[in-house]
Amino acid sequence: MEEVRSRLDQLDILLIRALTEHPRIGFLELSRLAGVSRATAQARIQRLEDRGVITGYGPDLDLPAAGYPVLAFVSLEIAQGGLDQIAEELSRVPEILEAYGATGPADIHCRVAAGSHQHLQQILIRINRIPAVVRSTSVIALSEVVAPRRLPLLDSEQRPSPSRVPSYRDGRK
Repeated sequence: MEEVRSRLDQLDILLIRALTEHPRIGFLELSRLAGVSRATAQARIQRLEDRGVITGYGPDLDLPAAGYPVLAFVSLEIAQGGLDQIAEELSRVPEILEAYGATGPADIHCRVAAGSHQHLQQILIRINRIPAVVRSTSVIALSEVVAPRRLPLLDSEQRPSPSRVPSYRDGRK
């Protein structure tokens, strides 16, 4: 994960919010919602993509509705120096939705989806058979308390006004 924070202004956040709320929106409608020209909206989105801020436009999935009602968090302790090997092995397990190297007693934390408790058990057995895994601990999620989100984080700090948008667009004179 990169340490350098990309600086976003109010227009960037407005465009990201509009794309989040209307993922299939076209540039013309996006420009209308943001109160800027189509060229400005398109150029800003392209810049956000080029900088790696916007990484995709895939559909959001409801995993239980797709047949994976069991969600678990699996913590792994791994052998010294085994991070590269384990990353490759974990990427071969399709039920692992994401995995992160971490500080603390566990070296890696994984989010895992399964079709049933028996399926989860099979996944855990497969993970534990990876040679670099020393120990695993799993916790089954009972309910979603806060859905995955990003906009509240982006909204949490003051942002500069966009430099190329005339001040009359946001009510200042």
